[in-house]
Amino acid sequence: MATPDQPLKPRSAGVFAVHILTASGAACALLALLAAVRAQWPTMFLWLGIALLIDGVDGTFARRLRVAEVLPRWSGDVLDLVVDILTYVFVPTYALVAGGLLPPSVATLLGVLIVITGSLYFADRCMKTSDYYFRGFPAVWNIVAFYFFVLKPSPWLGALAIVALAALSFVPVHFIHPVRIPHLRALTMAALVLWALLALLAVLENLAPGPWIVLGLSLLAIYFASVGFLCRRPP
Repeated sequence: MATPDQPLKPRSAGVFAVHILTASGAACALLALLAAVRAQWPTMFLWLGIALLIDGVDGTFARRLRVAEVLPRWSGDVLDLVVDILTYVFVPTYALVAGGLLPPSVATLLGVLIVITGSLYFADRCMKTSDYYFRGFPAVWNIVAFYFFVLKPSPWLGALAIVALAALSFVPVHFIHPVRIPHLRALTMAALVLWALLALLAVLENLAPGPWIVLGLSLLAIYFASVGFLCRRPP
């Protein structure tokens, strides 16, 4: 095992690429924010989608290559949380506040609520159960923002949904981790792939997809939101 003050060896330098992969999610966040400032919402969600893909695979690489053992100087957990705050919370919150989807009188206040509760959630050492379920709403505001832009709920209904989800972050209900939960893994992974394809189609259709795509995205959202609550088995 390398120590923090040792120079990188060739193998360590190769393993360090996993950290670079994780950190590239922050670059996606910047590019997404630049698109959001220009109100280029499909482009913003495309970059956030790439960041979501990176977040879905980098942990697998890190565990397989034992990055924490080889490179103890850098904390992959901290790096991952920093990037998650940007891509899951901060950039999507800007989109929700600036996108005209919320009542103007409370849009900024709701944005403040999201970033505070989202930051607290990612700082919670008990955010995951021992069997890798999320405890409480897992602050996936990037997904929430995507559904807002696709479904375009009435502003006050959207405001109520944000308040409810923010509160749900601190309620001990369980949400499934789509990659790390063995229970129903085949079904969940198939649903995840289908969701990614439908979401990509929605982005390519300028966030105004046809009814069948909307229906598919809605049914998949119900599945992911309910499966952990209904089907979790005790560890």
